[in-house]
Amino acid sequence: MIEKNSNSKVEPAEQASISHFSHQNNTDYGLQEDAAFSVLSGLQVDPANAIKIHDESKLIAFYLPQYHRISENSEWWGPGFTEWTNVVKAKPNFSEHYQPHLPRELGFYDLSHPDVMREQAEMAKLYGIYGFCFYYYWFSGHRVLEKPIDNFIASDIDINYCLCWANENWTRTWDGDTKNILLHQKYESPDALTFITSLLPHFRDHRYIRVDGKPMLVVYRAKEIPNVENVFTLWRKAVKEAGFKGLHIAVVDFYDISTPMEVGADALVEFPPHKFNGPQNVPDQVPAFTNDNFHGGVLDYAKIIAQSAGRTVPEFILYRGIIPSWDNTARRQDNPTIVHKANPGLFGDWLRYLRAYNRENIAQKDDNFIFVNAWNEWGEGCHLEPDEKWGLAYLEAVTKSAYYLAEEETLHKMKQHLLYMTALSVTSGNGEQDPSIGQIDETVNRLINTQPVGGLAQKIAYKLRNRPFLYKCGKLIYVIYLKLRG
Repeated sequence: MIEKNSNSKVEPAEQASISHFSHQNNTDYGLQEDAAFSVLSGLQVDPANAIKIHDESKLIAFYLPQYHRISENSEWWGPGFTEWTNVVKAKPNFSEHYQPHLPRELGFYDLSHPDVMREQAEMAKLYGIYGFCFYYYWFSGHRVLEKPIDNFIASDIDINYCLCWANENWTRTWDGDTKNILLHQKYESPDALTFITSLLPHFRDHRYIRVDGKPMLVVYRAKEIPNVENVFTLWRKAVKEAGFKGLHIAVVDFYDISTPMEVGADALVEFPPHKFNGPQNVPDQVPAFTNDNFHGGVLDYAKIIAQSAGRTVPEFILYRGIIPSWDNTARRQDNPTIVHKANPGLFGDWLRYLRAYNRENIAQKDDNFIFVNAWNEWGEGCHLEPDEKWGLAYLEAVTKSAYYLAEEETLHKMKQHLLYMTALSVTSGNGEQDPSIGQIDETVNRLINTQPVGGLAQKIAYKLRNRPFLYKCGKLIYVIYLKLRG
């Protein structure tokens, strides 16, 4: 269990100091320049006095093995379909909308060739990614998109990895719903043992990520598994009988779950934008849409970050999560969720804060993970891999965030800096070219006081997701409730 060393919430008494600190220190932290360290960290330091430390948080990036031809996709979507087919067709929905996302250094690769994964691993490690978390698609013994993972385990590609069972239905809407199902998760009686047995070769691989000597398995939709606690018990027993110390089960922080204890898991994996898409994160000024058929949603990246900073330290193991951006227009042109104004600068500030969170709360653990969503989710506009707009900037932000100053980058100060930068982004996005200190202060305090959507509200919203009218009514009631509450 995580030792609760501190609570990350900013108390009201601290609010007045945030802008004062940030206005004085938002770029140089009050220190002089050391050229070599400044290039790597983005900080200005005094070489005679600064203690420069490399952060030990382990970044694990989710990895989509979709970019190669399979017979199922050719049957469902047309001959030769891969994720790239969707990516190149995306169009902007408003004037500042960044679409399509097109790859740069790695190009439109084919993951049936292991040399592609080798190049990806080399790039990821070079910039500070600890490992990949491969999505594992398994349906009662039938695997899909398996070739890249099989190629990887048969290779000597040098990067750590773990698996995430993507155990939701495979549907035409890409969201695991119960309509238009292409591959159905049936959870038949022998499945639990057959599934975990299929993973044993991976658990034996020296590159596989372990916690306290136990292989780590991530499960995407834990509550979809019937009798899930019994299944997890069976898995642990089978893994022990195979000669391991046990099994470390981490479950994704989906809308229908709040703690790992609800399903008998060991840890919860934060997975933005899940639970970060509430009404409090809608931009103050929504863009003017150029697509007359648009009926999706738009979120403010800066507000999502502020919500992340407001999460308190729980009494269970929580692996923090981060997104470089998010926009699934490529999959759902008229009905996407778009995270607006994402950029490498704010991403780097957010990641620097999460590293400080880990140092303060789980520094002595070997599972001081931060999960990045994702390495290569191009169809969801969510990728560390370089694209034509930002190039290597997101990967460079990963590297820069790994270097910190012992006396300057405490969790408290990193939160102050993060809230200042997010407030600056929000106010600048409201038509103010040069927002005043007073405007920034007001926005900082508003962001501090903004509470994330509660667990019960999240679960109700998820239940209503396929009933648009009831969902809109519920959302309106919730917004009114928030306003009345103050």
